[in-house]
Amino acid sequence: MRADGDGATGTRRTASVRLRRAARGAGRPVRMLTLHGLAGSTSVWRAYERLAPDGVELWEAVLPWSAEGNPDWSLRDDPADHVEHALDSVPGDVDVIVVHSFTAGPALEALARRSTARGPRAAVVVAPFHRRGPGDFSWDDATYYLGGFHRILEEGLRISAGDRLSEELRVAMALRVRDRIGPYGWQQFFGAYLRSPFLDVSALRLPVLVLAGAADFAAPPDDARALAAALPDGRFRLFDGCGHFAMAEQPRRFADAVHGLLREAFPGTSLCTTVPAPSTAVPADPSARSYVPELT
Repeated sequence: MRADGDGATGTRRTASVRLRRAARGAGRPVRMLTLHGLAGSTSVWRAYERLAPDGVELWEAVLPWSAEGNPDWSLRDDPADHVEHALDSVPGDVDVIVVHSFTAGPALEALARRSTARGPRAAVVVAPFHRRGPGDFSWDDATYYLGGFHRILEEGLRISAGDRLSEELRVAMALRVRDRIGPYGWQQFFGAYLRSPFLDVSALRLPVLVLAGAADFAAPPDDARALAAALPDGRFRLFDGCGHFAMAEQPRRFADAVHGLLREAFPGTSLCTTVPAPSTAVPADPSARSYVPELT
């Protein structure tokens, strides 16, 4: 499901959505839409898919800034427009969104300008880039993210591929993806970060779970903590021993946190789950070999 353009803004809305897994069982499902980060892939959510409750209907968005997307999106587009289009493309209402990293900012912007009647009713934000005031930024921040952009890519490759990639190959792959993103893609990332203090948090009248990894060198955990504190109905969870990719690094802990929010936000809905016992390892994801993970 895709749209070619928006005559009012000039933005080509190329976000698409697809059903990943239907709900199991009777009754109205809880429709969940997952949104990947910059230079990312939908496969980052596969571990969670295997742990999701039976009552959840899983949809995934493929955004223009995916690993396979056309980098030209960054020349003029508003990322929040693409997120809103993805939300509107899911048949029926989206009940909950789960969003990672760079896309968290545009997603919250999109939610803030939607009426509450258009949903979603809950959100999970993983590793957001967020500052509370313009004075919280310095030139050192720009230098850090400009010079270290490729390091975040390297970390994602390390998490997804493990020892299947040598350090030399991992660095080379990260630099290639960085060059594909280009200066305009970086500007979109850092521009969204710079806009974060101006997010209308008062308009976000829904429960929002904000998750962070204590060892995340890309999105500082204090960013997530500050966002959760500013939201009208925010709550914060910090995962020790975890970096930028909580859903891949600690999938069971991630799933437990998400399911706690679902039980709170949808108390009248059956969310029967078939999560394996804690002693059972989550099986390896065959698609991981082709996964180029999120930059941000």
